[in-house]
Amino acid sequence: MTHKLLRNAYESVLTMTAVLLCWSLALWLEAAAGLHTDVLVLAVALTLTLAGTQRTADTRRRLTALALLPATAAVSILVGRLIAAHHVIGAVVFTAGMSAPVWIRRYGRAATKAGTLMTLPFIALLVVPGPALPPKAQGALVSWGWAALIGLLAASCVWLVQGLGDRYGPWRPDPEPPNPPPRRPSRLRPRPSTRMAVQMAAAIAAAFVAGRLLFDDHWPWAVLTAYVAASGNRGRTDVVRKGVERLAGACAGTLLAAGVATAGVTGPASVALMFTVLAIALWLRPLNYAYWAAGMTTALSLLLGRLGQDATSLLPTRLAAIAVGAALTVASAWWVLPVAKRRAAPPEALRPSPGPISDLGDRPGAVPLRTRDG
Repeated sequence: MTHKLLRNAYESVLTMTAVLLCWSLALWLEAAAGLHTDVLVLAVALTLTLAGTQRTADTRRRLTALALLPATAAVSILVGRLIAAHHVIGAVVFTAGMSAPVWIRRYGRAATKAGTLMTLPFIALLVVPGPALPPKAQGALVSWGWAALIGLLAASCVWLVQGLGDRYGPWRPDPEPPNPPPRRPSRLRPRPSTRMAVQMAAAIAAAFVAGRLLFDDHWPWAVLTAYVAASGNRGRTDVVRKGVERLAGACAGTLLAAGVATAGVTGPASVALMFTVLAIALWLRPLNYAYWAAGMTTALSLLLGRLGQDATSLLPTRLAAIAVGAALTVASAWWVLPVAKRRAAPPEALRPSPGPISDLGDRPGAVPLRTRDG
């Protein structure tokens, strides 16, 4: 356990170094080009998420990230504007963009890795979407060109820091296992990858509807929970477990955030505390996802406070939205084209790429069936 904690701490340091480097560059861009706070949020979210998916990447995959991430970051900004202007149309586009990467897993490891990169900016979009920004920022959201540049910076910072860490650090990332031998095609119709894509779409679509009706502009919390609980699930009980862990962590984070608000931490101290909380949550995250959920709840409350919102009063709404999103995802996994779990381990090509952040991506997981075609 001591060795695991030490290695987790090292990986957390690498990730936070890349995050702070990208955040510093984005902060300079914000001041130089007259941008807004959303550019900083995008920089932190993309770097934090990408660091986990690229930890074992070779040069080819890192070059793919350099090309694909800026493009999808730009598209995600346009989708965010579409959601703000035409909520129903934007929700449909967003739902399709999140479920399609699950469907393409049938085409092997390369398609799975590309699909993971495609979803990262869309997950980041849920952290602080346009309607949640302060009024002075809503009329001047970062353009698609700046978003693409931030995506490029995030990929470059992750590559630089992880490369230096692999060269001079005490640990190297564990190599990915070789491709498994071909297995017989699944006899399920529709295929498991199609079933999981439909489950994802159903959960996210339902979360959009319920979130908008029940929580108004705070609908992203329900949608984010639906994605976290549905992605990479190993079966119906796994979805229940992840939903419970996320809710338990959010409750703990609520108490921490209330304590921070009572202490009156503001200004640069709140920024330093936010990054400290993220680092600790990253360190403990491999032990249990609830640690990460608690850390993210606290960090987001600090972020919303800096954006002019009363984060403390919004925490009960956040917990309610998380509970609704988890319940909708459980219902989708159990009753919408369910996939039974088998004891045999699934092929690596069908596993979603591991990521350190489940509020902006899912924990390492696997699809339920051992099949060749998803």
